[in-house]
Amino acid sequence: MSSRSVEDVNADSTTTPRRLSSDERREQILLAAIAVFGARGYVGTTTDEVARAAGVSQPYVVRLFGSKENLFLGAMDEALDRLMTSFRAAIAVDDSDRTAKQSIGDAYVELLSIRGLHQTLAHSYLLGGHPVIGPAARAGFTMVWRFFREEAGLDAEQARMFLAEGMLISTMIGLRLVDDYGTEPEVDELFLACFPSELRQVLDLVPRGKEPW
Repeated sequence: MSSRSVEDVNADSTTTPRRLSSDERREQILLAAIAVFGARGYVGTTTDEVARAAGVSQPYVVRLFGSKENLFLGAMDEALDRLMTSFRAAIAVDDSDRTAKQSIGDAYVELLSIRGLHQTLAHSYLLGGHPVIGPAARAGFTMVWRFFREEAGLDAEQARMFLAEGMLISTMIGLRLVDDYGTEPEVDELFLACFPSELRQVLDLVPRGKEPW
């Protein structure tokens, strides 16, 4: 799976005259969907907004995915696939100076470069009552836990703490709490506590309140 962001895909389309392949176009739409769903949630997003973010027509999005429900499922699967690919790559690196938890944590932060990825997954966890999205979201959440326990070798308490901190970070980003950084001491303290060594990188990556997604 490619790790390119939606900006990378769009840049390709503006710097080269060739027509995008169907797979590239699908990736472009899914990255746009992750960004928009991440910012606005399932109910607050329309296929037209995703189409405009992807630079394609709304009928094309509907033709490719069929419905907003299918588009969200595709975005959720894409986000989860990128998350797990990044986590597995992190623990595959032989580094005796770093624990698996530290390596996975770094990977989690690096995924902030894919706008909306963490928030799309967080939104999916709020849709447990949805007859189609709910089961898929539960299966994805369980898969992440299984990875922590069986592949990364974390004990149950370490896995719980990692998930809890991940949810906190997703909440901070979803709130656009960065808008209050530098003016609210409590917010500064929270960012420093969550990102002691990656603070500058995070401040550069996370969306601001004035950004639509």
